[in-house]
This record gives sequence, structure tokens and C-alpha cells, in this order.
Amino acid sequence: MGIYLNPRNEAFRQILNGIYVDKTGLIEYINNTISAPFNLTCFSRPRRFGKSFAAMMLSAYYDKGCNSEELFKNLKISESPSYKTHMNKYNVIYLDITGFISRAKSRGSNIVVEIQSSIINELKRSFPNCVKASEVYLPDAISDIFNETNEKFFIIIDEWDALFREAKDNRQLQLEYIQLLRGLFKSGPAMRAAIAGAYMTGILPIKKYGTQSALTDFKEYTMVDPLALSEYVGFTEQEVQTLCQNYNIDFNEMKKWYDGYSFADIKSVYNPNSVINAVTFKRFKSYWTSSETYESLRDYISMNFDGLKDAIIAMLGGEKIKVKTERFQNDMTSFKSKDDVLTLLIHLGYLAFDGDTNKVYIPNSEIAGAFQEAVEGEAWKEIEKALSESEDLLMATIQGDTAAVETALEEIHDSNFSVLKYNDENSLSCAVTLAYYTARNYYEIIRELPTGKGFADIAFIPRKNTDKPALLVELKYNKSADTAIKQIKENRYSGKLKDYFGNLLLVGINYDKDAKGESRKKHTCIIEKA
Repeated sequence: MGIYLNPRNEAFRQILNGIYVDKTGLIEYINNTISAPFNLTCFSRPRRFGKSFAAMMLSAYYDKGCNSEELFKNLKISESPSYKTHMNKYNVIYLDITGFISRAKSRGSNIVVEIQSSIINELKRSFPNCVKASEVYLPDAISDIFNETNEKFFIIIDEWDALFREAKDNRQLQLEYIQLLRGLFKSGPAMRAAIAGAYMTGILPIKKYGTQSALTDFKEYTMVDPLALSEYVGFTEQEVQTLCQNYNIDFNEMKKWYDGYSFADIKSVYNPNSVINAVTFKRFKSYWTSSETYESLRDYISMNFDGLKDAIIAMLGGEKIKVKTERFQNDMTSFKSKDDVLTLLIHLGYLAFDGDTNKVYIPNSEIAGAFQEAVEGEAWKEIEKALSESEDLLMATIQGDTAAVETALEEIHDSNFSVLKYNDENSLSCAVTLAYYTARNYYEIIRELPTGKGFADIAFIPRKNTDKPALLVELKYNKSADTAIKQIKENRYSGKLKDYFGNLLLVGINYDKDAKGESRKKHTCIIEKA
């Protein structure tokens, strides 16, 4: 047993001793790549989305220095035809790049040299007659061992991109690191024969130089397009429902807090770290963001790119924003547009991406709270004021204080954000959703809720254990609040609204862009009890 060579299976055994969701189906997928043309896999996900757990699982399964049948015999992978074919059959080299970075910093050494010397020393002890005493280049050491023994290697690199994040301005070190990876995975036929497969995790996809990936032989699965690995990005809805049933947890609250990531074939993906913490502590809160300062998010969203600030405000208001992800260079320094920043936030997990529409959005309450914390300070003072006063606006609405509602909407409009310069009912809807921002703590907010004869612009459906009334908001542009109320009454309400008669407020809001004179407000509001 070594630290890097065949570390055995104790780490995965500990994982199984906790609250475990069976993700061993990933093993079957990787098994199908073994010794095949596409045997190099890079699966990037945000921090605390289970990257290291998956890496430890794969290490325990492939590591020939141990017997892992007891650990896997009752898991999904045991039903696969390839279960016994690859179990404990390879020399696993397991690299945690964050660990190497910490060690190299403490020793004042070069990270790339540290990686190679640490692993080569273990290879020399395990294969004393195969590795030259003077060997310092890891690919050559692996190749020599294979040539002498015919034993293949499976390489696992956890947090492969940590060096690009920790030493983001040290281009020379980055190039040395990439050259090492190319030596491992892009060498000649002899080296390729020695590598049965590889699995890399990271937050960022593989670094680009221009339009070319630095490691073109890797098959990549990312938050922009996880392809066939969508169900392994996080927890699926069925997995979360099962956890909630087993541990008596409110599934609707779980969904509100931690759902929101969506892919082509899996439409509902949850943050796994936060779900497990909510189950463990029986409490819903921001677990994923609690250990992260908001300065980094604030730095990104405050970058001086045209349209970035407006995009953030629109997403706070519930909008989805079109984004081009193709030009992102997969690092944290090469930003050229708002699209680059938004794409980074997808990979960091702060934004979700809809591949069908190529739009980004804020996925859930946990992340919405992070954005609310981030939009503080002089650059965001108007929006910060609107968010801080949204609780008062909600209470004024519930109490039927139309004058206070009208005044609050006037103030938000007068903040002069271009995104809030209404030109249609959709823009007005964004502004109103933003104005009622903290209502999401008490309500499920639905834009364009289907009703009996049409769509309500915004519906506020009370969450469990909330004594607040349901709100049905109809918006009009250059018409009247009275017209909005009449339209509400003309529709028949069903589905989620049918249980709220007697505890339902009808809210009609109109914006009149042609209103002139101090005595005429641009915003008018009527509130009635259904």
C-alpha cells in the first residue's frame, strides 16, 4: 500500500459508512472505456459536488493492491457484466493535486517536480528492478514498468485544475504541468499501452490555448455539457426523494433550496453536499456557500464588461440570460466578455445552464442567497437597497397598502438600471419579481402560471408552514391596474391555486410610461381579496 500507488480502499469504506447514494453506475461507464480509444475521461464539476468521492470510489474498485468485492457486492455495479472483469486489476496512481500544492509550498519546491519525485519513489519500492535509480520523469518510469511486467496502470487525478486556480498567474508552472500531463497521456504507442485508463476531476474543463484543448485525447464532461454523465453531476430527483422518505425530510423544501441544475436528459439535479448536510442536521440552510467568502463572486460579477451587470440584475429578477460558452479559455484570468464571466460561474456552480436554450440562470435559494450577499457595496447600492426593502414591500402588499406598493415600485424604476427601463410586460415582470425578492423565502414564485383561460404573470404560492396568503399578480403596460384585476377575475383558477380561495390576494399593477406631472404616478396598483 502506498500514498499514491495503490492506496487501497479504506477511503471509500469510510464513505459507505455515512449517508451514501449509490453512484457506482459511473464505474460501468468507465469500464466501457478501459483500453479503448477513448479511455481518458475528464469530469469537471463545482466544488463539493462529489468529485473526490467519485475518485475514491474508482480507486477502490480498480486498485489491485486490495480486494474490494465486499464493498461493492451490494451496489449497482455488481449487476453489470463488467463487474468482475476490471475489479482490482490495475496499478492505480492516485493524485490529489491540492495536496501536492500545499506540500510544495511548505517545502519551497516546484509542484511538478514534487509530483514526479513522490510517485517515482513509490514506484521504485514496488518495482525495484524496473525503474532506473536516476529516473526523474514519471512517464518513462511507468513505461519501463509496463515493458518489464506487462502490468497496466489506471491514473486518477483529483482536482486536476487546482494548479490553474492556485497559481493562476504563473504561466511557466502551468506549462510545465501541462507538459507532464501530455507526457502521461499523449506519448507514443508504448505509453498508451501502459495506461488502461484515466479519470480526472476538476472544477474547470481542460485548459484551452486559443481554440485547442491542451489534452485533446480526453473525453470531457462539464457543467455546460455533461453528456452521458448527467446523473453523476449531483443527486437526481428520485435519489433525493428516496433520501427524504428514508430520513423524514420535507422534499419540497429540499427542492427549493438545492435543486435547479438541469441537463438535456436529466432535468433536475441537486447539490449533493447540501442535500447530505440537510439530511444530517435536519435543517435547510446554505451549506454549499457557508465556507466560501462572497468576495470572489462579487469580484467576478463586478467586472467591467458591457451588459454583465444588467445580466446579473435580470437573473436576480428571475430571468434567464443568453450566453455563448464556446470562447471561454477554461481558466480564471482570460476574460474578454460578459459571456466568459457567466461561463466561469456555470463551472463554479453559481449559475445553471440550459443547453436547450443556451441560457443561464440562478438555480435555487441557496445560490440566490450568495448573490444577495455579493451585491453589496457602492457599485450595487441601488439594487442592494431594492433587495433590502423587498420584505417591506411584501408586507405592504399583504396588508393591502397600495400607496406603499406604488411608491416602492417607483423607487426601483428610478434606480436607472437599464434592465429595469420597461418596454413591455416582460421587463415589468422582471422588475416586479426583483422587487419582491425576499418573498422567495415564503413562496414558490412562478412566472407565467397556467390558469383556467390563460396565464397569470406571477403567482406566489405559499410554502408549507407559511401563514401568508397566496398572491396572484397581473401586470399591464400602458393600460390600467383595473384592467389587470378584471383580467384576473375573468380567468378560472385551478391546480396550485385551487386550495387558496379565501386566502388569495389579487394584485393588479400597471406601468404607464406616458404619465406626466407630479400628481400622476407611473405605477398604479389595486389589491383585492379573492
